[in-house]
Amino acid sequence: MAQPLTSEEIEKAIQDLPEWEYGNDKISKEYSFDNFRDAISFLVRISYEAEDQVHHPEIMNVYNTVNISLSTHDAGGKVTEKDVKLAKSIESLYNN
Repeated sequence: MAQPLTSEEIEKAIQDLPEWEYGNDKISKEYSFDNFRDAISFLVRISYEAEDQVHHPEIMNVYNTVNISLSTHDAGGKVTEKDVKLAKSIESLYNN
């Protein structure tokens, strides 16, 4: 079972993740794109990374906006290192 991070560990980890927020036992961020196609393309790229990491985010998409939330089910829905790792991967995808 994955070990939950402390609030302090989470806050420190997301300092390296621009605009990511911690609340309600999740880390999350909203991404905006020029259009729906770009938003969906981003989601498809995330899907490959999530499958590779065997860790799947909560995703909500409306037109050109994508909201991502991460927590770890087998840690009681708390934030773990797995969430931070996937968030870093998502940031990398967004910036490329």
